[in-house]
Amino acid sequence: MSHSLARLAIGITLGLATSAVWSNEPGSAPDPAHALNGSGLVDALRKGGYTLYFRHTSTDFSKLDGAMKNYSDCANQRMLADKGRDEARRIGGAIKALKIPVGDALASPYCRTMETATLMFGRATGANEIREEAGNNYAALKQLLSKPVAANTGNRMIAGHGTPFRAIAGPPHLSEGEAAVLKSLGDRYVVVARITIGDWATLVDASKKVEARR
Repeated sequence: MSHSLARLAIGITLGLATSAVWSNEPGSAPDPAHALNGSGLVDALRKGGYTLYFRHTSTDFSKLDGAMKNYSDCANQRMLADKGRDEARRIGGAIKALKIPVGDALASPYCRTMETATLMFGRATGANEIREEAGNNYAALKQLLSKPVAANTGNRMIAGHGTPFRAIAGPPHLSEGEAAVLKSLGDRYVVVARITIGDWATLVDASKKVEARR
């Protein structure tokens, strides 16, 4: 493993270790038996078969969702900020540069999540089980995340919200633009990695150095 990838792996591990302070909730840090990082993570994603659950990228909190009439009423929802649009494009560019295959591209039907997915993957299919909703136990989302992904179909990409993922997976809460990488074990899933916005550029740079030496 290159020094850059090694430093990234250490950084991801240290960041996720903070979840240990939550003693009364399950944690969404990578499962020790399945954790991936650095070049191992990139190689695994290139083979397909994983789910990447993204929280939407940075938003404009000057407007909330209370007045929206329906999910297509973007004027009355919290939307992506220009910064968030740039972040989504950069993540999508990194995924392409790393040659990570994209299969299904699903999103919560809110405008900010649909836009995040479209900017990252060039397309988005709205899925109600991903939406954020008060009083929802998110059983349908848990079932979706547990559903196996055939490796020959790429990776399932999801643009959703932080609250539903925390509700079923536990803390730490996903930052805007952060992704949790999930592996299906048939009737359940495990978290194998978490990738922040900044991690993507580091993975790309380190991957280029590794490939240059081959």
